[in-house]
Amino acid sequence: MKLSWRLCALLALLLTSARAGAPSPDQRLAALGLSLPAVPAAVANYVPAVRSGPLVFLAGQLPRGSDGKVIVGKVGRDCTAAEAEAAARTCALQLLAALKAEIGDLARVKRIVRVGGFVNCTPDFTAQPQVINGASDLLVAVFGERGRHARAAVGVASLPAGAPVEIELVAEIMD
Repeated sequence: MKLSWRLCALLALLLTSARAGAPSPDQRLAALGLSLPAVPAAVANYVPAVRSGPLVFLAGQLPRGSDGKVIVGKVGRDCTAAEAEAAARTCALQLLAALKAEIGDLARVKRIVRVGGFVNCTPDFTAQPQVINGASDLLVAVFGERGRHARAAVGVASLPAGAPVEIELVAEIMD
């Protein structure tokens, strides 16, 4: 399982850097073998991020493949829960890229406050929390306890461009 070796890599990083202090979010991403994608341009009348005091509200992200195209599919019909979970992880990476573009350094994140997850699924699909765990697990892997958050995992009839998931995020930052 891909996530298992990534978690092992993160654990190794945490253990070897314990004396030097906690690893940065960028170091944790690197240990997971992940990099942040380019922030996609807004496709409608909105901005990717809005600050209000110490909070940053990030617009919902649809999962994009390496070619930049939106990943599509209805969960329970066109794709599995595991495939949608991977798409949610992709959304989380895109959200982190948008957050970094807004605040400059992910080390400024004091806490991930809330995640909103929307799953484009069949009426009988009930594993929305498992799907959104793709985003939640990544955020905890990158930020540790600061990545633990409140969240919603909601099934919907459709999403823009036919995406299987859309994730939004609120983060508190340190000034």
